[in-house]
Amino acid sequence: MPEISDPQPADEQPRSIRLTDPRALRAYAHPLRMTLVGLLRANGPFTATRAAELTGESVASCSYHLRILAKYGLVEEAPGGRGREKPWRATARYTEWPEYSEDAAVSQAADALSAAIAERYFERVTRAMENRHRLPKEWREAEQFGDSLLHLTPEELAGLGERINALLLPYEARASDPSLRPEGARPVIVLRIAYLDQDTPEGADSAGSADAPESEEE
Repeated sequence: MPEISDPQPADEQPRSIRLTDPRALRAYAHPLRMTLVGLLRANGPFTATRAAELTGESVASCSYHLRILAKYGLVEEAPGGRGREKPWRATARYTEWPEYSEDAAVSQAADALSAAIAERYFERVTRAMENRHRLPKEWREAEQFGDSLLHLTPEELAGLGERINALLLPYEARASDPSLRPEGARPVIVLRIAYLDQDTPEGADSAGSADAPESEEE
């Protein structure tokens, strides 16, 4: 079974679930299943019928994929309802999986899941960029889009990730408790992606990236 990380009090959803079984990793990599888990975390609990309305898929398909997710511990039945009208809920707010494993099956499944997640991320980023013209001026100015080329050791990169996570942690409780959200707060996706740049020759002298956009003038 998946491991529940950072367990919370009995009446509060755990922060994360860790997948280490290759079968679970492969099962979660399905696009509709990732969508269902994300929707349940943001808008659940809900039934397979409601899932079909939100995704545009059939009720039968949503019901089937919810059962697969439940098999691997990512969702569970919520109280109330019967059959396809029973509600489902996510078992945790985040999903984790191994960054490295000596087990080749786990390593391959984890890498495939990471690739599927990355593809999903950038589909959503592209959609956000296409619709960005509809946003108010304050949101357009607040959004961030750019990159940095840094020269780090593995230890420094890991430490940087820990510090970024620590900065974001105080805002996480707002996801499950609307009373903590200040007026004007809206859902914001913050992507944390840092990878070894294998395209830049070692020793290349670069002060940074040229891909960050210029400041916008409204």
